[in-house]
Amino acid sequence: MIEFNIESKTLNLSGLKSIITRSLILAGVFSSVVNLFSLASPLFMLEIYDRVIPSNSEATLAVLTGLVVAIYCISGFLEVIRGRVMSRIAGLIDDDMSERVITAIASARLRMPTGADVLKPAQDAELVRSFLSGPAAAALFDLLWLPFYLAICFVLHPAIGSLASLALAILVTLSFAAALSTRKKASLASASLATRNRFGEAVHRNAESISAMGILPQIRSRWKEQHRHHAETQLELADWTGLFSGLFKTTRQMVQSGSLALGAWLVLEGEMTGGTIVAASIIVARTLQPLELLIGNWRSLVAAQQSWKRLQELFKSFPDKQNPDKQNKVSLPEPTQTLRVERLSASPPGEPYRMIVSNVSFHATAGTALGIVGPSGSGKTSLAKTLSGVWTTSHGEVRLDDAPLDQWPMNVLGRHIGYMPQSSDLLPGTIGENIARLDRAAADRGIISAAHAAGAHEMIVSLPDGYQTTITDGGSNLSAGQRQRVALARALYGDPFLVILDEPNSNLDRAGDEALVGAIRGVKARGGIAVVVTHRDSILSQLDTLLVMKNGTATAFGPREIVLQSIKNAADSSVRLQRPPLQPVPPLVEHG
Repeated sequence: MIEFNIESKTLNLSGLKSIITRSLILAGVFSSVVNLFSLASPLFMLEIYDRVIPSNSEATLAVLTGLVVAIYCISGFLEVIRGRVMSRIAGLIDDDMSERVITAIASARLRMPTGADVLKPAQDAELVRSFLSGPAAAALFDLLWLPFYLAICFVLHPAIGSLASLALAILVTLSFAAALSTRKKASLASASLATRNRFGEAVHRNAESISAMGILPQIRSRWKEQHRHHAETQLELADWTGLFSGLFKTTRQMVQSGSLALGAWLVLEGEMTGGTIVAASIIVARTLQPLELLIGNWRSLVAAQQSWKRLQELFKSFPDKQNPDKQNKVSLPEPTQTLRVERLSASPPGEPYRMIVSNVSFHATAGTALGIVGPSGSGKTSLAKTLSGVWTTSHGEVRLDDAPLDQWPMNVLGRHIGYMPQSSDLLPGTIGENIARLDRAAADRGIISAAHAAGAHEMIVSLPDGYQTTITDGGSNLSAGQRQRVALARALYGDPFLVILDEPNSNLDRAGDEALVGAIRGVKARGGIAVVVTHRDSILSQLDTLLVMKNGTATAFGPREIVLQSIKNAADSSVRLQRPPLQPVPPLVEHG
């Protein structure tokens, strides 16, 4: 028997396909034995009516009963094993998809417009797994034996075979009709569920605003509308599924009773025996059983099919670049010299024709700090996201030591870049795990060193659990300033060459500002490059060069003092131009 140990090792793609193929073959073999053993019941009834009763032989009855009980036990055991094999196959497929699913969840906002149900890929994967490990998937194996049972019906009598063939034709027609009529309704139900869930997630994120402004009644009303719409689409889908399930069940019952009636007529005509009537009824029912099981699980079948299709389309947008085994990129040396940006243009995810950053070029050398300044909406944050590799470039390149970012595998590039976004959201886990970027092998010395570099060590150890403080709900148990300092330590962990900080002092007090200044000095002192997006003047003294952004383009770049002077001159000139002209002084009139 094939042994499965999903958690203990990671399989490559060829190994996974090999195990799944062997498992499917094994499940097919078990299905073959189970289907052959299913003939025990009709054959037992045939022997009882045509041999035991006419011969009045108790010994024959005892032998046949013992034999059929043994066959039932073996068949039941094989059914259990087949179910476990299918569950393991489902687990292997789910395990193979899980990393790609979380990659899609983590990266969806970076590739396509936001608004989709965030956890929909995980729900789709669970639906696929549930279907593969359920009875409907096993019924697909039994469906392959349908011609075999149909042939036995013809062997019993051509009329019985013709009746079974007619029933199959009706049921197959009903199956196609069910597929056509429920596919669109299933899609609508899935879309309504996603819409409702998105609204629920938005309500959760804005709980404080909802409570403070007293808009819970409006929230409840809108939720009720969306929930009711989803319930209506689900009800309509359930009604259609129930209709076809009822038609299928009615057809099967009519056919089974019809086979008894037809058999009785054939007995009266002298063309069949009494035992054959019962055997024929059981075999006809067994012939129709896989289709009946599939129709009974039609909703799960349609849902799994649509989920699988959505996952495959999603995976096309998120090829597995995170796994080093699936890459052939040459290992580059660690960057130590320059950051160079050449004619860079970038657009929001999923909106390739709306350029937020346009034709920006600049460079920075090791041991320096670059500030990105400009009014709100000028493209500063978008530029920072593109420099870090969060957004892909539309045109131009970002180079570290003359190598474009896409020449590094993502997991390797991440070690060379420290990034602190505006939101400073933290991940579930402890403060220490967040600083270590969830690396289970991280040394305590490295975590504490990063905290010292961010000036956060004293703040962290002052907490009741120190570095073991558990982060709740994105860091809601910490103040905004504390979250920023932990996020800064995370960005500095591992001494990355390029450190990108987006509004790192928006929530910091004076002590936090001083810690940030020390962190920037530390990056410069160890030969790194710091890129800081800022509106505040408190850290300008630590910046060597400034890049001024306006309407998505760079309007100035150069040494800090020169750029600041040019900004001041431009502001003074603007004030003079906007100042109203002096009114002429009216002449004095003398009165005599």
